[in-house]
Amino acid sequence: MHYHFVEKSEFESLIEQGAFLEYAEVFGNYYGTSRLWIEETLDKGIDVFLDIDWQGARQIREQMPQAKSVFILPPSNSELERRLNVRGQDSDEVIAKRMSEAKSEMSHYNEYDYVIVNDDFDGALVDFKAILRAERLKQDKQAVKYKGMLDALLAE
Repeated sequence: MHYHFVEKSEFESLIEQGAFLEYAEVFGNYYGTSRLWIEETLDKGIDVFLDIDWQGARQIREQMPQAKSVFILPPSNSELERRLNVRGQDSDEVIAKRMSEAKSEMSHYNEYDYVIVNDDFDGALVDFKAILRAERLKQDKQAVKYKGMLDALLAE
């Protein structure tokens, strides 16, 4: 992931110009996903994966209805709290705040195209790969990928 830092006034100007597919202000700082970078990357035939919250995902779906979304759920609240503690990255205060917001966040699972329950990492990874494979095998993507071959098969 590449991060580009700009002054707050420049970020606000970029918002006005529509430069972001999604953005948010969190604790006085702006974060966003560059529309240009996403479009250029997709035009190269490269899949793009974003790790964003439900608000950001909603913004992207509004601007790119063809985007697919995957919501990853923990198997339980107690397991989520255990995982947050095991990571050792956050203070008890931050973990408590995340846990208090978790139910609200998870209530948006029904806005997504796919839902994976991460009760076993290897199984969740298999599920994620299955989604990618199915999406890549859709007719419209195959028609672009194999245009020459299809033209030749259907000639005469």
